[in-house]
This record gives sequence, C-alpha cells and structure tokens, in this order.
Amino acid sequence: MSKEENLECSFCGRKKAETDMLIAGMDAHICDKCIEQAHGIVQEEISDAKSSSLSEDLILKKPIEIKEFLDQYIIGQLETKRAMSVAVYNHYKRLLQTKEDKDDVEIEKSNIVLVGETGTGKTLVAKTIARMLNVPFAIVDATVLTQAGYVGEDVESILSKLLQAADYDVEKAQRGIIFIDEIDKIARKGDNPSITRDVSGEGVQQALLKLLEGTVVNVAPKGGRKHPDQKFIEVDTKEILFIAGGAFSGIERFISKRLNMQAVGFGASLDDDKVDEENLLQYIIPSDLKAFGLIPEIIGRLPVLSYMNPLDAETLRAILTEPKNSIIKQYAKLFGMDDITFSIDEEALNYIVDKAVEYKLGARGLRSLCEAIFTDAMFDLPSSNEKEFKVTREYADAKLSNSTLKKLKAAS
Repeated sequence: MSKEENLECSFCGRKKAETDMLIAGMDAHICDKCIEQAHGIVQEEISDAKSSSLSEDLILKKPIEIKEFLDQYIIGQLETKRAMSVAVYNHYKRLLQTKEDKDDVEIEKSNIVLVGETGTGKTLVAKTIARMLNVPFAIVDATVLTQAGYVGEDVESILSKLLQAADYDVEKAQRGIIFIDEIDKIARKGDNPSITRDVSGEGVQQALLKLLEGTVVNVAPKGGRKHPDQKFIEVDTKEILFIAGGAFSGIERFISKRLNMQAVGFGASLDDDKVDEENLLQYIIPSDLKAFGLIPEIIGRLPVLSYMNPLDAETLRAILTEPKNSIIKQYAKLFGMDDITFSIDEEALNYIVDKAVEYKLGARGLRSLCEAIFTDAMFDLPSSNEKEFKVTREYADAKLSNSTLKKLKAAS
C-alpha cells in the first residue's frame, strides 16, 4: 500500500479512499465532510452572535409602555394604539425566540392593516413605533407597484428601501418595519376574480403574498428593474413586520350593508345598540376588506385589523400644541434658533383649527395652514432686529386668503 493511500483525516479517521477530498496541512489532514461540518458550526456561531447583538440593540417594551410612548406623539386613537402595541410586542417576542422555543411552538407573524381617512395619522403611528424600537423603517407606496414584467416597480423593490434605511446591513433590515401606504389602491377592480391580468390591482396582491408571509427574496441593491448581470442581496422577509395603511374610501357602504342599514336613515341597529353613523369605520371587520376588493389570502396575512377615528375640532386643536413634537413647538424651536421669541394666542389657534375643519384638511393640513401663515415672518425676521413674533387671529386671517385655502383643499 502506497504512503498516499495510507493517509487519513485527523478529525474523523476516514481513509483517503472513503473521502471525496482530503486536504493536507502541516502535520494533519482534513476531509470534505469535516470541512462541511466545521463550516456549519462556524455559521451557527456567527448567526447566534449576530442574533444576540441584534437582541441587545432592540429596545423592546411592554404593551403599556409602547402605548405610553405613542401617547407622547399621537393624540386620541386609543383603540389603534392598543392594537398596535400588542401586535408589535408579540412580533418582537417572536423574534427573540430561541431555537428550543421554536421547536416547541412557533409564533406566527402579526402583520397589521390600518384603515382610516387621509391625515388621521396612519403613517405617524408606524414611524413612531419604529423610532421607539430602534429598527430600520421604510415607507413604500402601493400605487407604483405592478406585477413583475410590467412598467412600474416590482413588489420586491420595496425591500431595497428597507435595505437603504438599514445602511445595507441585511441582518438589521430583516428585523425592520415596512409601511405599505395606499394598500386600498391595489384592490381588485371588479367583483369577480380576474380572468386576465389585473396588472396594478389583484396581480400586485398576489405578488405580495409570499413577501408578507415570509420568503427569501433577491433584491437589487439600488432598486429599479432587474437584469441578468446584476448582483443581488438575499433578504429573508420572515421576520420583517409589515404595516399596511389605506383610506379605503367608500368602504362605509359595505359596512352599512353588512349592518343591514340603508345608505340614509340608518334604521337598523347593531345588537340593539345605537350605531355611530359618523364613524362607521369602528365596526370594520375583515369581510368588509374582502368586499372592497382585497383578496382573502392577503387579508389572512394581515391578521391585525384596526381603524383610525376621524379627527374632530377638539382633536385637531390638541394636535397643534400637545404632542412632544407638535407643530407649534416645532415653529417655536425654528424661531428660537434665530433668537426670536415666538408666541401664538388662543384665538389664532382656534382659527387655524376652524379652517382645517371647514376645508376638511385633516392633521396634515394643519402644517400647511401654519406654513402659509408664518412663511412671511420666517422670511423677513431672521434678517431684522426684531426679537419677538406674536401671532394673533387678525394676523392669521390677513395671511390666509381664500385662494390659499382653495389650493390647500385641492392638494389634500
């Protein structure tokens, strides 16, 4: 027997003839099977180390603490804040599961769908939660998505925004949050399933299914269309939390029909309780989303359903001054950076709220109204010697012309 045939693996003792490959070192040898096993051990150790590091980075709080944090930035919307707090807490508990826990019981994802009029704070809720958890956050618009192969953005391209938010740290991105805005705009266009392709409606919903549930996706680092020579980054969506939001304009008629009510009059009642006809969204259930045009499969992958209450004058008034980052506090800070003392009286605040209600501008409109009123002062005062700026109702009224208000209404 030759000397070469007598060689064996220093780790498992296999003879050279029993291996596909035997690599020689200085005083030892290792076979291909031991290399594979060692590689697996190294990968597991690296993965555990990264998981431990990410667990330390993740700031996880109890549901009550999450809601208290949200209270600092969001006025009202009690039901949504409670539902979101529980869903987010359960989702990140799922991420912190050990391998042994997963072998016992594996927790399903708690993706969320928020229904509410424009300007009620759907995006703000998602942004605030991402800030609290210290995880990457990306907002994507469902209206630009199309089925693969058509003009527009592929569904997979939404992950490239999350990668950018995570500075291309894949492990970090895989624990992030994606907010899919305008989810209602990809509702099925007709009552029946499409025989042909519904490129920007049902087709996009079908493409979103695997993404929401959890799959490994090849993502183009810079987004855009895919091409054969491109380098891809593999992203596993299994641990990404998806929050979908939409106005679902007109869904009230499906809720009304389900509650067996007429479009006007609301003669019937829900379990003999008086129905709040001004806010039918509070009675929303998954079957209403199906009637609106979301396919059952996608509704099943968005198990947490919540709604945003419409904003009344009292809520809008609170939004102006109460939250930690309220609009008025932001302007006071901006003027303060130029050593200008900013103040606004109650009548002026009420005037801004009245205009927002009258023109149905919502919370987003409050910022636009303030911008229209304060722009001249923000332009002139930094170059002047004035060190005080007081806004009265008369000043606000003079700065807000009817043409400005009409433009704001058209833009909302």
